[in-house]
Amino acid sequence: MPETRIPANSRARLGAVAGDLRVGAGGRIDADGKVAVSGEARFDGPAEIVGTLECTRLRAGEGSVRVSGDLLVAEEIDSRDGSIDVGGSLKARRVDVARTLHVAGSSEAQKFDVGGRLEGGGPLRAEAVSVGGQLQVAGPLTARSVEAGGSMDVGEITLESLDVGGSVRVGRGEVRRTISVGGRFLATGELTFGSLDVGGFAEFKEAARGGAIVVGGMLAAERDLTFDSLEIGGFGRIGGNGKGGRVEVGGHFDVRGSFDLEGPLEVGGAITVGGALTGERLEVGGKITARRAVFRDAVKLAGIIGTEEGLKGARVRIERRSRARGPIVGGAVEIGRGAHVEDVYGERVELHEKAEAQRIFGAVVELREHASAVEVVFTGSVEISPGASVRVGPKKVDALPTFPL
Repeated sequence: MPETRIPANSRARLGAVAGDLRVGAGGRIDADGKVAVSGEARFDGPAEIVGTLECTRLRAGEGSVRVSGDLLVAEEIDSRDGSIDVGGSLKARRVDVARTLHVAGSSEAQKFDVGGRLEGGGPLRAEAVSVGGQLQVAGPLTARSVEAGGSMDVGEITLESLDVGGSVRVGRGEVRRTISVGGRFLATGELTFGSLDVGGFAEFKEAARGGAIVVGGMLAAERDLTFDSLEIGGFGRIGGNGKGGRVEVGGHFDVRGSFDLEGPLEVGGAITVGGALTGERLEVGGKITARRAVFRDAVKLAGIIGTEEGLKGARVRIERRSRARGPIVGGAVEIGRGAHVEDVYGERVELHEKAEAQRIFGAVVELREHASAVEVVFTGSVEISPGASVRVGPKKVDALPTFPL
């Protein structure tokens, strides 16, 4: 195949080139319409093409190759020791750049493999994108998989999977399978995803919907958040409503609206819910505050409990020395040693040693040593241990009043 050579540090004007083109370091080519190479374009060092370049393959050595117009390569771009800078759009089958790839317009290839930094001013479409350092795309990014060792900043995404070692900032879009981020994740627009695993801090500025969410540090959702499961090592906040399955939080968790769960809720520290809290099972180690809390299975609480309309579970246990405000309703209710509660409703109600309650309504009621209640109303039996006291009653009735919740 014939070869056209441009010597180092020289300038030429070219249009159609039959065969291969080889350009020496420091060479410059002015396009006569466009530079159309039927074979391979090879650059031995830094070079500049003023205009559009078309070729079958492009190979470049050290330094930067700049194309002021479009770069259209039928097969692969191989710049394993240098950088590529495109003033227009880029299209190739495969792109392999060691240092920096900058494209002012749109970019399209089956695979992008960039060792340093990839910058795109327009839409980027690919099967796979792999960047060792930073990935920054202003326009929509559409790909099957994206990997970046450092950071990623993209306006809109449509992906199957996303894996970034450092930080991620995205606008809106969809990741159908997995998102894995080592540091910080920020979504400024609405986002849907299969699963999310963030080592540090995850933040959603708009409504988000996903599957399993695991955050090692802190999660902040400014609007509604919908999920299959949620696991937070530190602190969490939802500025709107939360809806999902299982939730496990190590520290403090706040929900401004309602929190509707199909699975269990476990909080090591404290949880505050502005609206209604519902779920399968509840366990809180420090403090719970909600307008109302209704759970289908067991409820186990320690610390401070505060509800306006009440707390309900199939089985409710208030741990020792806890304090509860608002009615407590359950099939079986246990008030631990030294705990203080208000009204209690249950089929079976048991106050342990030195526990205190206001009114108790139950089928079977038991007050252990030195427990006390202001009033006890029951339908079946009542057992009051030595030292326990009831100020008014106990009173046996044919039917209990309707329980709250």
